[in-house]
Amino acid sequence: MSVVKINVLTVPAEQRETLEQRFAARAGAVEGSDGFEWFELLRPVEGTDTYLVYTRWRTEEDFQRWMAGRGQAAHGGAPGEKSRPAATDATLWSFEVVQQAAPKQD
Repeated sequence: MSVVKINVLTVPAEQRETLEQRFAARAGAVEGSDGFEWFELLRPVEGTDTYLVYTRWRTEEDFQRWMAGRGQAAHGGAPGEKSRPAATDATLWSFEVVQQAAPKQD
């Protein structure tokens, strides 16, 4: 079964637009990676400053391979860019998918 990585980002209100623009600017950076299955950037709506970055991978090894290559580059910003992070804190949660469901097909 797949593995899920959720990057938990604390983002002050004044940095939300910056964070979302940075993710939009690198759209497509992960989609072609071997073993990549899904991505979602989740914006908080109920009184929290925590964004969730959800990715699903075929295996832990696929995720680690991406992190060592393209992922490292994607998290480094644009070449020559010296911008400060939009998030003030980040934690990576890891899960194995043990059960899943999808809408029934007619």
